[in-house]
Amino acid sequence: MQLSSRQFEKISQFVCRLTGIHLKPGKEEMVKSRLNRHIAQLGMSDFDEYFKYVQRPGNEAELTSMLDALTTNKTGFFREKAHFEFLCRVVLPSLKDQQRIRIWSAGCSSGEEPVTIAMLLREHFQDCDQRDVRVLATDLSTQVLSRARQGCFLEKRVSALPKALLGRYFSSQDTPEGLSYQARPEVLSLIGFARLNLMSRWPMRGPFQVIFCRNVMIYFDRLTQERLVGRFAQLLAPGGHFFVGHSENLTGRSHPFRFIQPAVYQKPHPQDLK
Repeated sequence: MQLSSRQFEKISQFVCRLTGIHLKPGKEEMVKSRLNRHIAQLGMSDFDEYFKYVQRPGNEAELTSMLDALTTNKTGFFREKAHFEFLCRVVLPSLKDQQRIRIWSAGCSSGEEPVTIAMLLREHFQDCDQRDVRVLATDLSTQVLSRARQGCFLEKRVSALPKALLGRYFSSQDTPEGLSYQARPEVLSLIGFARLNLMSRWPMRGPFQVIFCRNVMIYFDRLTQERLVGRFAQLLAPGGHFFVGHSENLTGRSHPFRFIQPAVYQKPHPQDLK
């Protein structure tokens, strides 16, 4: 089924309005291939019919499925390793006197990032269960969130994990897809998963001591990035740290953060602004 430039433009503008994601020219084949299956399953004849269908009241489930199909989800354990080294070396020691610890993984995809964070919290705080420790993991895609909640990863997905952590926080099992590793309850119990469109209202109040939003904002235009960073700053505690992807440095962007190291920023304390 063919996707005309007019149809692509309509879909692109619609997705941008809902999610902030820009489907730039050159993504036509990706959009066509990912939506063709949905159109065929619904017995529809073309993209115009499908586009009208997903906008009708009562068809929110198919709209969510469409957004799932058009969302790119790439992640991994200890992705951008320097971030986690900084987390362990600087951030977590600074929280040693905090009874309440909140970390947000925004754009958590299939769960590797929040599971990595939860393991490191367990490693660093031996009294983790005596503290109020939570990792919020959010994503736009219901499909990847469903996988993330299960905490089950095929063998190739855990290849970047140190053997000690793999043995301590996962149990292995044979599945029809091959050997897989199940995150243990003590890891998953620290994580709360929820669907969140970053362009919508945020129900959480914070404050968070750490926010990870990595390789998400590359899909947004500059103005949307600046607005989003401002909203993150409002929920970050003074002295809190903000992690972005290495291709998302905030140079030339309007933001309230202090540069710490590549792709790591900190919200100043009020006294630092005097």
